[in-house]
Amino acid sequence: MTAATRHDMVLTPMGLRFQSRTFPCTIGRCGVSSDKREGDGATPRGIHRIVGMLYRPDRMAQPADWAVPIHPGDLWSDDPKHEDYNLMVRAPYPHSHEKLRRADPLYDLVLISDWNWPRAERGRGSAIFIHQQRRAGYPTEGCVALRRDHLLWIAQNLRHGCRLIVG
Repeated sequence: MTAATRHDMVLTPMGLRFQSRTFPCTIGRCGVSSDKREGDGATPRGIHRIVGMLYRPDRMAQPADWAVPIHPGDLWSDDPKHEDYNLMVRAPYPHSHEKLRRADPLYDLVLISDWNWPRAERGRGSAIFIHQQRRAGYPTEGCVALRRDHLLWIAQNLRHGCRLIVG
């Protein structure tokens, strides 16, 4: 594994370290896995580049100049049988997917990792995001989740292409 730089986010037992600060976070309900599979509830081990940032413009200001607004109808395909698996798609979309524009604040701000992207291996897991947590200590389906204010601070100080390192 290559050495982390101050521009990388590193998952540690104490939380997510970024720019000499450590933020409490939650990960997948099944911990960290070297053999990630769709629906297994694990956070994949490895070095994952941050390749995108999405935000809800009706709920917050643009957090960075490279952040892209989430519009009604924006979805993320999690159907391993479909050619759009692990890609952002638009409604109507008849295959299994996750809504990006949710009623709750979970995806008001999303950092997209390159886990199994852009050419997804079917069944290896989709949508490993860094997003807002439901509540402190509540696990995710495999993503990394933070308090809203911590996520916003990270997004505002993040460089495009930095890495999420999960050891």
